[in-house]
Amino acid sequence: MMPSSYLTVKALTKYIKRKFDADPHLRDVYVKGELSNVKIHPSGHIYFTLKDDAARINALMFRSQASLLKFKPEDGMQVFIRGDVNVYEAQGSYQLYVQSMEPDGIGSLFIAFNQLKEKLYKEGLFDPKFKQPIPKFPKTIGVCTATSGAAIRDICTTIKRRYPLAEIIIYPTLVQGIGAAESIAKNIQLANSHGFADILIVGRGGGSIEDLWAFNEEIVARAIFESRIPIISAVGHETDTTIADYVADLRAPTPTAAAELAVPNIQELYQRILSYQSQMHQIVRSRVVYERNRLTKLQQSYPLSHPERLYRPFTERLIQADLNLQRASQMYLMKKKNELSQMEGALKVHSPQNSIVYYKKQVEQLSNILTRTVFQVLNRKKDNFLFTVRTLQALNPLTIMERGFSVTYKDGRVVKSISQVKMEDHVSIQFHDGFVEAKVMEIRKKVGENND
Repeated sequence: MMPSSYLTVKALTKYIKRKFDADPHLRDVYVKGELSNVKIHPSGHIYFTLKDDAARINALMFRSQASLLKFKPEDGMQVFIRGDVNVYEAQGSYQLYVQSMEPDGIGSLFIAFNQLKEKLYKEGLFDPKFKQPIPKFPKTIGVCTATSGAAIRDICTTIKRRYPLAEIIIYPTLVQGIGAAESIAKNIQLANSHGFADILIVGRGGGSIEDLWAFNEEIVARAIFESRIPIISAVGHETDTTIADYVADLRAPTPTAAAELAVPNIQELYQRILSYQSQMHQIVRSRVVYERNRLTKLQQSYPLSHPERLYRPFTERLIQADLNLQRASQMYLMKKKNELSQMEGALKVHSPQNSIVYYKKQVEQLSNILTRTVFQVLNRKKDNFLFTVRTLQALNPLTIMERGFSVTYKDGRVVKSISQVKMEDHVSIQFHDGFVEAKVMEIRKKVGENND
């Protein structure tokens, strides 16, 4: 074959796709099977495989259809699907494009209910610790429901009959169909922003599960949970249970029951008050009689007949105590006087003035002794001095020379022997009254001594 006779992959795929498009049986198919490999893309598209015991087919549900599902597709779930089969040209494969999906065996709403219930339960929205107490005597009651239904009439009639003191604020609410959930949540938030109501009743009359479905929406559940005003849910009949009933602070089986739970019965309150009043009167009368009898007994008792005898022992004890106090005071005063006298004597003994007189006498005595000792020492020194002067005068050479003696010097030295001079030497002779310069003219030696 010529190369031009060969088809491209794209051309072949388009040809096959046209075959699928032309087949009327593939444009609208109904198929049931088990979900497998379910993947919910962040964009909202759902990819999965639909299979049975013998075959499988890839399937895709676009976001526009997936957003209408009341339940979340999961692996292993048996479903009924309506859609069309066509070719995905990029991969050359065919797949089922899903238009709608219903669970097999149970309804999608039931699955959606259970899935949302489990999700909110895990988040703690049903936890009793978050339930707010319902005021016993509310002044204002808010009602979020349709103004055209029987529920609003039943609620208002019941409240006016049971507790006409309460004021009712109605928040007209769409409770069925498209936008119902948003309307319910918006009015709950509106009532909270106003802050007028002490209790909020949210609900509607009976209907099918589709009619009540707005109260199973997550937006309603979260609005109820975030409400600062205690909410009583009143949806459908007693057998109907919605997500709102689990989240609400108190669930009422019907709207009428919600009104009965919201307010007390004023007739019962009157009867209760009358009963309390009667009991109080009986209690007060009994108490008055009891206290009166008690007063009579006290007035007739011995102590109250002779009251002065009650405090007689205390008077005696007071007198005795007063005597003891006086004796103790006198003894204490005498003791302190003795101590004062002893301290005064000790003070005189150790008086600084007496010490000054004593030590002054000591100083005078020592001064006299010192004066006498000094005079004695001076006299003794004076005598010694005079004795020494006389001794010096006796030993003074000048005094001796006055008696005719002289001293001879040669060259400044005393001549003690004739051997120190020779003929013609000049010598100085000192007398007691002066000097004589002399010349040695003759030297004579004492007899018996050698003459040089």
